[in-house]
Amino acid sequence: MKKVLPGRVEIIAVGTELLGSHFVDTNSLYLSARLKELGWTVVFKTVVGDRPERLRLRLGEALRRTDLVVVTGGLGPTRDDVTTSAVARTLGRKRRLDKSVLGAIESRLRSRGIPLSSGSKKQAYIVEGAKVLPNRAGTAPGQWLTIGGKQVILLPGPPHELKTICEDNIWAVLMKKRRGFFVRRVLKTTGLPESTVEARVADLYPKRGDPGVTVLAYPGQIEIHLEAFSAVSRVQAARKLRRLNLGLVRRLKDCVFSQDGKTLEEVVGGLLRRLKKTLAVAESCSGGLIGHRLTNVPGSSAYFLEGVIAYHNAAKIDLSYVPARTIERHGAVSPQTALAMARGIRRRARSDFGLAVTGIAGPSGGTPDKPIGLVFVALAWRGGAEVRENLFLGTRDRIKIQSAQKALDMLRRRLLLEVRAVRRGQVL
Repeated sequence: MKKVLPGRVEIIAVGTELLGSHFVDTNSLYLSARLKELGWTVVFKTVVGDRPERLRLRLGEALRRTDLVVVTGGLGPTRDDVTTSAVARTLGRKRRLDKSVLGAIESRLRSRGIPLSSGSKKQAYIVEGAKVLPNRAGTAPGQWLTIGGKQVILLPGPPHELKTICEDNIWAVLMKKRRGFFVRRVLKTTGLPESTVEARVADLYPKRGDPGVTVLAYPGQIEIHLEAFSAVSRVQAARKLRRLNLGLVRRLKDCVFSQDGKTLEEVVGGLLRRLKKTLAVAESCSGGLIGHRLTNVPGSSAYFLEGVIAYHNAAKIDLSYVPARTIERHGAVSPQTALAMARGIRRRARSDFGLAVTGIAGPSGGTPDKPIGLVFVALAWRGGAEVRENLFLGTRDRIKIQSAQKALDMLRRRLLLEVRAVRRGQVL
């Protein structure tokens, strides 16, 4: 039987616009992250339009199944802002005009030369029995209600207002009411498909759901999210995770490139810095994505010397020193051209490593011999080089992302070999 964690939370986002395709409920992401840090568990998220009867239905259900309900949006001055009246009716309570809130609204509007309207005054009506949560970033205050042993918090929809109220009025209180401690870790892997990762580690998953395991797939990257709960202490929660974490890493070995949140480019940069090595990159189908990712890491100028986008065949010849006869004989998308690009960019930049990618990202340009998604990745270093053939699936963007990921991982694995050789006193 799956263990039920205490401190269950439901977030209800109010707004018909959130049911369409143009607006995203980002507030729930912020709330989920902060609530988790404080030992609360978000178990449901709901989006409901600006219809009071639907909000009442959702709120009633949320109160039956959770300990804390956070309602966002619908506290503004317009006719479709119905949250306060819908909540009051659901709880069987009246609304009251809070004169201190009204005074704060009038003062804020006056400072901006705006007269008080009936809509603005509407924001000063508070559900009977609610604690007012002042809003120094806007006009609509938050409200905190206690119903039996359960809590309901109403927050305005604009993110900067919601965050301000939370920081000023909510997080410190919920910290004192915390129901336990959560510890979270993310194992990032590359080089294996999701099905293979699952097959290797599925028998290690806890039977009762604590620690919890979630597997997420991205182009070229599989993440295993681990989460443990303790009602006693963070140390005890971390202890639960440690054994599972070690077991997963043993099974997945070098496919795990990060356990501390670092990106692949950060890991590669750290290894280059540790070995005091430099890198240059020649890209074709990845269109500069490798260089972009590498230079997103602060301080990357210590190891990243140069990058070229050698897209046209003439650019491959001029910028990455590929012999014209290599392209004529084997084609731009070939292991021979990829190797020549890696060696050429290394020679051009006088770097320790040269990394190159050439392929067919689509959606056109493929042939039976060289289909869309065919990508060659090559790495060159002093005294050696290697090339790998890949066949990636998906859209043009996904093929580009996977190409860059594969290239960075090829470099990472070579750098790991050099790190281990240094430890043994060897020279590769």
